[in-house]
Parts: sequence; C-alpha cells; structure tokens
Amino acid sequence: MTEPLPDIPLPSTIRARFVESINGLRMHVLEAGYETRGRPCILLLHGFPELAYSWRKVMPRLAAAGYHVIAPDQRGYGRTTGWDGNYDGNLNSFRLLNLVRDALGLVAAFGYRSVDAVVGHDFGSSVAAWCALVRPDVFRSVALMSAPFAGPPPLPFNTADAPFQPKPEDPVHRELAALPRPRKHYQWYYSTREADADMHRARQGVHDFLRAYYHHKSADWKDNKPYPLKGWTAGELAKLPTYYVMDLARNMAETVAEEMPSAAAIATNQWLPDRELAVYSAEYTRNGFQGGLQWYRCGTSGAFTAELETYSGRSINVPSCFISGKQDWGTYQRPGVYEAMQSTACTRMIGCHLVDGAGHWVQQEQPEQVSRLLISFLQQAHARGRMDLTS
Repeated sequence: MTEPLPDIPLPSTIRARFVESINGLRMHVLEAGYETRGRPCILLLHGFPELAYSWRKVMPRLAAAGYHVIAPDQRGYGRTTGWDGNYDGNLNSFRLLNLVRDALGLVAAFGYRSVDAVVGHDFGSSVAAWCALVRPDVFRSVALMSAPFAGPPPLPFNTADAPFQPKPEDPVHRELAALPRPRKHYQWYYSTREADADMHRARQGVHDFLRAYYHHKSADWKDNKPYPLKGWTAGELAKLPTYYVMDLARNMAETVAEEMPSAAAIATNQWLPDRELAVYSAEYTRNGFQGGLQWYRCGTSGAFTAELETYSGRSINVPSCFISGKQDWGTYQRPGVYEAMQSTACTRMIGCHLVDGAGHWVQQEQPEQVSRLLISFLQQAHARGRMDLTS
C-alpha cells in the first residue's frame, strides 16, 4: 500500500483536489475561487520543470478579481497519474493535440462549455496556443507566457510539378557540435535516453539541481540580457546561455551546477524560498523528469508534425496577449518567432509585455505584475467580445 502524499503548502484560498477520468488521467488540480458558483473560468497550464504549484502566487489574485481558477499538474507531471513515463513507451499520448484534449476534458468536467481564458507558461504556452487555435469556441482568449507561438507548421506548397525533394536534415546540430567550443541544443539533449537520469540522479541531488536551474534562468542571474538573434544558425544559437545551448560534453545537471547561487543568495531569495523549492524537489525526486521530457521528444522526433500540419495556414483569432520576463531568453530562443506571433500567428493581440525584474519564471518572480497584466487583458478581451456581439 502506497504512503499518502504530504499536503502541499498552499495559500488558504487555494485547495488541492483530484478529478477522475480526464482522458485516461486522474488529474491533480489546484483550484481558487471555488466558493461561489457561476464565476467565469480561467485555466492555467504550467511548463517544464514545474507544476500547478507554479501558479500559487497569481491564483488568489485572479480569484479575488472574480474568476474560478483551475491549474492542473499536466500529463507527465506531479500528482497526476495515468500516464506512461517509460522512455521506450508510446509517445502518442504526449503529443500536443492530446494535451489539448486533456485541457478540454478538464474544463468540461468542471461544467464549463467555455472558459474566459487559457493561460500557458513555457511548454504550457504551446498547449494554450493550440487550445485557442483548435477550439476557439471553448477557449475564448489566450495568454501566452515566456514561449511565443509561430503558428502551425506549413504544408509543402506548389510541389506537384517539381521533382521530389526529400526533407533536408537540419544541419544546425552538426554545426553546433563542430564549433570551436562544441555545443548542443537543450531540446535535443532532453530527448535523449540519458537526460532523465542525469537530472534525477544528479550528483548534487534533485533539490540543488533545481535550485541552480531555476536560478540560472531567472533575473537573479545577471548575465540574462536577451536580445533577438539573426537566425537559426550555429553561430547565432551559440550566443544563447548554456541552459539553452549547452556545452557538448556536459549534461544539464553539470551545466547549471556551475551557476549554483551562494548560501546567502538562497537564504534571501524571496520569489522561491527553499521551503517552496522543496515542493518541486519532492515531486521530481518521486517521479523523475521523464514525463515532462516526453513532450520534448514529441517535438524533436517530428513524429506528429503531419497531424499539426492539418491546421496549416490557420491563426489564433481570439484575443491574445504575451507576457514574459524582460530578462528571459525564452522570448528569443527561436529566432523570428516573437515577431511571427505578432504579425501572423495571432490576429487579435492586445499586447506584448516584457516584465522587468523577471527571467523565465515570470509568474513566480513578479506575480503582482503578472496578475495585474492578466486581469487587464481579461477585461479588455471581455470588452472586445461584447463589441463583437453587437457589431
């Protein structure tokens, strides 16, 4: 018989619960604003390596603004069960459109035919974008955080009378490895068999690994001064910090160990004190990282690109916004995507906000500012929706 899991330390206005039979999952969910019925709903989707817990600071503020706020541990994460994290298992359940199905199933289980907004951070931003693109009738607006959206992959076009050309292999990985300082891209590293064990059995332990990882990608790491790159080339990508473009011979635990903050810095950390980091480290120590890494494997394998090409040429046409840390390289890690999001991928963008004093973990580093931006966006999106109904 398994031991009961310890309670997660949460603000008094947030409760944790399980929801059964969500697309094959028993989903662990944090919930705020549940005290009264009839509230508009907001769905919050976390990224890697995080949990629903990453929304703990914004959920009470959104609930106080009148919303029912739902944040699940997504497939592969935390206390949600029913997923297969075996490296040799079937990746199919982790593909983007099945993650959209998870989100649809969850809001339906709570009795909602539509939600006012889906908000996604990091890899959760990709899921949120596809929710809004595929089911705009359900997800009435979308806030993308820390990972911009370029739109669906294009179909090969005007090729009927051209000689057959096999899809060329991306040379950038070979070119990165051939640099004077040999490098590799973290998403392809995360797709290797070794990545989970490298982090789960890190020499410094999971807790200190996560401390260094979160620090390295935050505004506390003073060399996070991002700017747009000129293209998807080895020379340009090598300008990214090592948590994105790693030294070829190092794994991720070794990479971030070099940037471990001092004991004094940890003791004074306000946005992620050690007692809160312990929630993450306990869950990842218990589960490992492979559940989240499966998402990266779906992307780098190309196995599900054809399914996404079904939506080629479609855009997100519900009100949208983008929120990221000003010190977050995630905004620019794929050259041109930030600009494509604003020009073609999203047709009704209300704003793009780069929050000073935040790196990649924007809703944890600057929760008051993020909450204010989200509430303002929700009000503007709702007003636009009313205008559309009357025009």
